[in-house]
Amino acid sequence: MANSPSAKKRARQTLRRTQINKARKSRIRTFIRKVEEAIAAADHAAALAAFRAAQPEIMRGVSRGVLHRNTASRKLSRLSHRIKALA
Repeated sequence: MANSPSAKKRARQTLRRTQINKARKSRIRTFIRKVEEAIAAADHAAALAAFRAAQPEIMRGVSRGVLHRNTASRKLSRLSHRIKALA
């Protein structure tokens, strides 16, 4: 347990940050799931629309430090490849 005032403050900040980051990750996963559901339904137009909505959300996660840049690029690349295969 934290003893010094600065360590106590750090612990509070960490809890707050963790909640925010969890919410952001969850939001990103929701956008990705929508793309994957459209791909599973073999609906190219819906998949493309969902992908266009997911792309900025994923990159926002990178800029906020929730996702690593290469992880985001890999996810986008793989989704894009699967959507292209539908056409």
